[in-house]
Amino acid sequence: MAGTAVSIPQLEFAVQGAERLAHAAAPTLRFDVAIDAGGREIRSVLLDVQIQIGARRRGYADADRDRLFELFGHEKDWGTTLRTLLWTRRTVVVPPFSGSTVMGLDVPCTYDLEVLATRYFDALTEGRVPLELLFSGSVFYTGEDGALQTARIPWDREAEYALPVQVWKETMERHFPGTAWLRMPKEAYDALCAYKSRHALTSWDDVVRRLPED
Repeated sequence: MAGTAVSIPQLEFAVQGAERLAHAAAPTLRFDVAIDAGGREIRSVLLDVQIQIGARRRGYADADRDRLFELFGHEKDWGTTLRTLLWTRRTVVVPPFSGSTVMGLDVPCTYDLEVLATRYFDALTEGRVPLELLFSGSVFYTGEDGALQTARIPWDREAEYALPVQVWKETMERHFPGTAWLRMPKEAYDALCAYKSRHALTSWDDVVRRLPED
């Protein structure tokens, strides 16, 4: 009699917490992602994760609204302009586990204020940021005959997490204390370098402070 076919493992995801990754060369947040395989033996998971910012799902202080003008325009238009923002995409390999496991999902952060997600985080003063994590990829498991089997993870696998704004700010402050980064065209940078040399200025702070006077 033929054996009963082994069903495809159905993975469930949840985010248990997030914190700054200590001793990282660049600012990085580590999310603790719990994976529940319903008691199944899993050989590995090739996991694609997309993280989105649910900007419409939280309220904003007056100071935040002013700083978010560049992203979403005037507050009276937020009904149409306030939208979900893509933060990042990550691909990780989850090692073998039985039943359930918790993996560390490392998310590098940038202080480039030309990046929409960075400008959004930087504009906030307090509270939490609603995050939506969408999961896809492939799960590898043992079939009825002992052979390695693979299946796609359904596109409806997701989890939510409310990231404290302070966690992001502390992560950036650890690597860039009291500073901010601004990207500019090479031509503009060269002009500033020439200005700095011409006026014998010793720092970029001196350049920025003197420019409005000229």
